[in-house]
Amino acid sequence: MILVIDVGNTNIVIGIFNDKELLQNWRLSTNRSATVDEYGMILQNLFQHVGVKASQVESVVISTVVPPLLPVLEQLSHKYIQRTPLIVGPGTKTGLNIRYENPREVGADRIVTSVAAIAKYGAPLIVIDFGTATTFDYIDVQGDYLGGAIVPGIGISTEALYQRAAKLPRIELVKPKSVIGRNPVTSMQAGIIFGYAGQVDGIVNRIKKEFKVNPTVVATGGMAELIAEESESIKVVDPLLTLEGLRLIYDRNREGMS
Repeated sequence: MILVIDVGNTNIVIGIFNDKELLQNWRLSTNRSATVDEYGMILQNLFQHVGVKASQVESVVISTVVPPLLPVLEQLSHKYIQRTPLIVGPGTKTGLNIRYENPREVGADRIVTSVAAIAKYGAPLIVIDFGTATTFDYIDVQGDYLGGAIVPGIGISTEALYQRAAKLPRIELVKPKSVIGRNPVTSMQAGIIFGYAGQVDGIVNRIKKEFKVNPTVVATGGMAELIAEESESIKVVDPLLTLEGLRLIYDRNREGMS
């Protein structure tokens, strides 16, 4: 079995693969102050719940955009799994030709999702990841990663309205019945959800126009399904794309792992 861990600013997504089959996955809140043992107890409880033993895990693969948690997760792997983890970063074999100005500056999450999207859907592609920030990544017809765009995530935008506008409440992100809200809550929901879908379509259309292509548009991340329902450009929703990418990168780096 392979344990894959993707650490984002808001959530940690964990998966267990048996060869190419994803057996189980979990989504946890990212806690920067949690210790190795706190994460270890969480992991042991998750394993116990599905009848998996740590001794069954042959390899661990980790991707993170939260640098302070990297040593914690490395120690977690050594102490609770007795494995040296593969950390996705500079020098890792991904099979992705990165044509960024400085390839080392591309977030590990963007690399991982691009690797999986190419393998599953072919190129050209636009991959949209709805996380703490929303990222748009463009892969050209040759399968090369060219770069993309980054915008504030839906959660950040919603929280900013609550914090900076004294009379606006904190809201639940659900689709309202109408684009015209009749109270503050539905007005905010309409503006955020429909406005965000319009932003997505606008950026996608600009990419298509600039590169004169008609790529497959794949959405992933926690809010992907909600926004995809209102977007005209998103064609595929794949919430667990990152986990699949970590498995593929493991396959490409299998030699020498213990």
